[in-house]
Amino acid sequence: MQLIAVVKRDCETCALVAPVLAALSQLSTLTVYSQDDPTFPEETGGAADDTNLEHSYRLGVTTVPTLIRYENNQEISRTDGWDRTEWQRVTDIDFLGNDLVAFRPGCGSLTQYPGMPEKLALRFGDITFKSRAIELAPDDDPIEATYDRGWSDGLPVVPPTDLRIARMLTGTSRKATDIVGLIPPNLIECSVEKVAINAVLAGCRPEYFPVVLAAVEAALKPEFSMHGLVATLWFSGPVVIVNGPAAKRLGMNSGGNALGQGNRANATIGRALQLLIRNVGGGLPGEIDRSVLGNPGKYTFCFAEDESDPNWMPLNIARGAAAGSSTVTLFHGDGVQGVGAPKARTPQELCNALAASLWAVGHPRDAGRAGAILVLCPDHYDIFANAGWRRADVEAGLKTSLKRPARELIEGTDGIAEGLPADRADEIVDKFNDGFLLVVRAGGRGGGFSAIIGGWIAQRRHKEVQVVSQNITDIR
Repeated sequence: MQLIAVVKRDCETCALVAPVLAALSQLSTLTVYSQDDPTFPEETGGAADDTNLEHSYRLGVTTVPTLIRYENNQEISRTDGWDRTEWQRVTDIDFLGNDLVAFRPGCGSLTQYPGMPEKLALRFGDITFKSRAIELAPDDDPIEATYDRGWSDGLPVVPPTDLRIARMLTGTSRKATDIVGLIPPNLIECSVEKVAINAVLAGCRPEYFPVVLAAVEAALKPEFSMHGLVATLWFSGPVVIVNGPAAKRLGMNSGGNALGQGNRANATIGRALQLLIRNVGGGLPGEIDRSVLGNPGKYTFCFAEDESDPNWMPLNIARGAAAGSSTVTLFHGDGVQGVGAPKARTPQELCNALAASLWAVGHPRDAGRAGAILVLCPDHYDIFANAGWRRADVEAGLKTSLKRPARELIEGTDGIAEGLPADRADEIVDKFNDGFLLVVRAGGRGGGFSAIIGGWIAQRRHKEVQVVSQNITDIR
């Protein structure tokens, strides 16, 4: 039998068991490791030096004191803290510690201090990265170095040190070497590690990482056509809508200013996806990204849906996700168009007012081309809810209000070249193809101000270019 004990001086329970360790050193083969002071415990003549924590880390110690029993170089049993019965069981010495209190909890191991597990994993080789490390001179500014190497979207980024990457990877149980997919436009193979690097650059916290991974996986679905979205001349970029318990757990904003600045999760999750497309896929503005004007959402565009009313079916459930699940939904979106309709009092009045603004998406003479997200503010939502309207009623009401005679939209009329061909003049047309008007609740109170996020004109090919959703898994 061989025994190993791990202790630290700065632990009252370790001091309590020092006489027991002294007795064990006389009765069996005992090795004591001290995490903070090799002269402790004096009763055993000191301990082996583990101030670099290698032995504690490799032994998987989370609490001190920890006592481990080995036979034939195999661990047989262990206990932590002081529990007289457990120490007697591990050592097979039934009188051990009879003069001490029966139980006292231990203290946290130094290996468990914030950031320490990742530091130790890096130090002792349990984490290795395949991405090429960039060495900087001592006087180099790491922020400026990221600009010099083209890693930034124009705003400062967080330098991705080994420790920061390792911490980001604690947000998932997936291996760093797992391949997520091929990142467009250059179709570069992308590992979880590379996603983590860009999540660090974006300023994400580790707990956001499963949402980032889900957003990346959604963007890589062929039907989302991320390659085309990067290369388009149009304004659009990916808009990320988060639903389910994950949004609340991460403190995402679905209330006032939900489409604006100020919330770290909203800002950095969407930014991580955009940086990945840039840094791994090669989607650089002025090169593959040929957008004529772009839009500010191409820095980041991510928000959560307001799910506070149980009578409202959240977007992800409406799209087929299981109740209680967390998902991301990706839409090819432009900037924000405000809709001021404070005078509407009935659902029909509101549908008509919203529809009038929705017809401006893409072009007021377009039908069946770009889709849209309608972000319904609480004051507008109340008009529907107080009348007993649910999601299906709102969507049906909007669809009715959005129908127009094609003769009003014929090309060339009123001096406007754009429009529908003359041979469709006798039709009644819908503004949007089915499934391409997403109604989402969000925002603050105080005004009848909803918002429209116009879509990509390539959505006219609605069988090839689709809105996509992805379950968020591995939430810690």
